[in-house]
Amino acid sequence: LAGLAIFPVVFAWGIDPAEGAGLVFHSLPIAFGEMPGGYLFGTLFFLLLVVAAWTSSISLMEPAVAWVVENRGISRAAAALAVGGIIWVLGIGTVLSFNLWSEITFLAGTVFDNVETLADNILLPLGGMLIAIFAGWVMSRASSAEELNMGVGTAYKLWLFFIRFVAPLAVIIAFLHALGVFDRFLGEEEVEVAMMLLAGREA
Repeated sequence: LAGLAIFPVVFAWGIDPAEGAGLVFHSLPIAFGEMPGGYLFGTLFFLLLVVAAWTSSISLMEPAVAWVVENRGISRAAAALAVGGIIWVLGIGTVLSFNLWSEITFLAGTVFDNVETLADNILLPLGGMLIAIFAGWVMSRASSAEELNMGVGTAYKLWLFFIRFVAPLAVIIAFLHALGVFDRFLGEEEVEVAMMLLAGREA
């Protein structure tokens, strides 16, 4: 729903949809300011963005909080405050990357750029591949069939084939593409065609 709401605005005002964080915090406020009723819609958009970030942060914190409660024997409130405090301290660098530390660059760029590159190009593909390997090769067939709410029939066997062989291979290809490995051997057009074909097969 957010994509359906935002991308018409992006294309109507000639904004680059691949702009990343700058799209949300730099380009969209300008676009909302130019629109009729833009102040209202812009305010609603950023309020909903805060809610989305907040709820996502809660779900991301939960495994760490649960681990601290179970292994350190402290209350849930104290564990949540401790984990949240650590995340807040680690996140200061990403906030300062847009102002005071904007001139400090290394590896992929600013602190924010490095965190974004690590999360998007390495941790997400790696996590997806490990989940696919675990679900396809480690979990018992009875457990995975029960989780999927299906019997061990043709549909399950098809799912098992894709989760064991196709999904890890697709993630590896996307991972190598994100690291720019294919760019050394293929031109940009060939890489784009290959990624479009892969996306079509996954769909």
